[in-house]
Amino acid sequence: MTMVEQAGGYSVVGFTMKDLYNKLDQQRRTSPFESDFEGALSYMRALAAKDPHFICRFTTDLEDRLVDIFWRDGHSFVDYQCYGDVLIFDSTYKTNVYNRPLVLFVGSNHHRDSIIFGAALISDETEETYTWLLRTFLESMNWKMPKAVLTDSDEAMRKAIETVMPEARHRLCIWHIGKNAFTHLKSEEKLKALNRCVRKYQTVEQFERLW
Repeated sequence: MTMVEQAGGYSVVGFTMKDLYNKLDQQRRTSPFESDFEGALSYMRALAAKDPHFICRFTTDLEDRLVDIFWRDGHSFVDYQCYGDVLIFDSTYKTNVYNRPLVLFVGSNHHRDSIIFGAALISDETEETYTWLLRTFLESMNWKMPKAVLTDSDEAMRKAIETVMPEARHRLCIWHIGKNAFTHLKSEEKLKALNRCVRKYQTVEQFERLW
């Protein structure tokens, strides 16, 4: 005899099949990051076995669950040593299956191709987390400091860069500037004027006059 039959029906069990399905669905949607922890680390260890210069760093919480993880390979290290003067520090907002920010460290080579210096999945977009991530990134790159860092207008990113990379010039990404301008400047004439001001090669005096 089942527990349902012993209790006298589903209504008096207290935890029905629907509750069970709801619980399983909730777990599938809210905890894939933690459940994939061992798989992710096994994959990272496999990459490290093939690449002696591969680096992976991560943090855990008090319950030994994965919180933040950063990785880069040996090829990325060489690229950064050659082309790391300008660093794009970009975060996408929870668009992956784990519902967590994905951070990419990106540069440009001598062919103007985008190259990846490193990547990370982080728990949140706070100054503390970004500070840990930037320090981890620099440590993995033998503390080579970029000359300029491009980001969006995220305040936590800006503060973390000031703390970890005080010598680097922080600039806003032109793509985000253009997107904000398109949102707030309703005049096509003003948008064209802004584009000429920002994108054309010119002296400081020419920029000031156009601005």
